[in-house]
Amino acid sequence: MRIPKHIGIIPDGNRRWAEKNGYSKEMGYSNGLNPGLEIFKLCEKIGIKELTFYGFTVDNTKRPALQKIAFTEACVKAVKMLSKENASLLVIGNSDSPMFPKELLPFTKRKDFGTGGIKVNFLVNYGWEWDVLGLSSSDAHSRKNVYENIKSRDISRVDLIIRWGGRRRLSGFLPIQSVYSDFYIVEEMWPDFDANQFNSALEWYSKQDVTLGG
Repeated sequence: MRIPKHIGIIPDGNRRWAEKNGYSKEMGYSNGLNPGLEIFKLCEKIGIKELTFYGFTVDNTKRPALQKIAFTEACVKAVKMLSKENASLLVIGNSDSPMFPKELLPFTKRKDFGTGGIKVNFLVNYGWEWDVLGLSSSDAHSRKNVYENIKSRDISRVDLIIRWGGRRRLSGFLPIQSVYSDFYIVEEMWPDFDANQFNSALEWYSKQDVTLGG
């Protein structure tokens, strides 16, 4: 089976999952931690080279205070969990903003843990406008210039994006790296993650005709 080099994860549906199970909305985020670790282990096992998790966006910070606290804490815990694995960690987002968790500032430059292993990127307080703000019209004429001038330049092109929760939108996920990504939707909410969902996405991807426009 043809395996993608780089997978993007949009872990949506946390709040809907919480309400469905009788919890307040903010309770959903902590239930998304173990799925993230499971995905990492599966990627490690099959030889995925790079993995990017969508943590929270600049727009998400408009949500009620309890939800902001909950998803921020979940992102911090997720990064710390993976710092105990064989991973090369990088957190990308607007770290100049007070919304960026101070605990993650040391991770804004890539750090290797254990034997290094998979590159794992977390988008935290990320905004696509913030990412591409340095681009000029002249940059658009050269792919090299584009990658040199975006803030997420250390993240490679994404082969496959998997979104949980049934929504069919990218929500600003790495617009430059996602130009030719294949996009797979999982109807189940992120906290209801099951390895079969991930395996189905990989099987679907292996049947796609990847031409990169050529």
